[in-house]
Amino acid sequence: MHVNEALKWNKRMSIVYAAGAWIMVGSYAFYRYTGRHDDLQVQKEEEVPVPEDNTQLVFFTDHSKTVVIYKKDFVPYTTRIYNYISSFSNPGRDK
Repeated sequence: MHVNEALKWNKRMSIVYAAGAWIMVGSYAFYRYTGRHDDLQVQKEEEVPVPEDNTQLVFFTDHSKTVVIYKKDFVPYTTRIYNYISSFSNPGRDK
């Protein structure tokens, strides 16, 4: 591909991009003007009750309720793997 062909394709793609951007802006303005696009009110989230147990975390949404339960003294897997691998380089290390 020669430089002239690359410049032609650059110009063509710039025109396509500009047309797409203006169509998107124009359609948004049209829908706002005609009233078909109404801004939706944002619903505020309800207060989440704090459970008595500190090992539970509860998330509420409009369609679901999620309860995350943490185990007491849980060590993440990444920490376990790191400790296992580092035990090869420091075999006499106290934990």
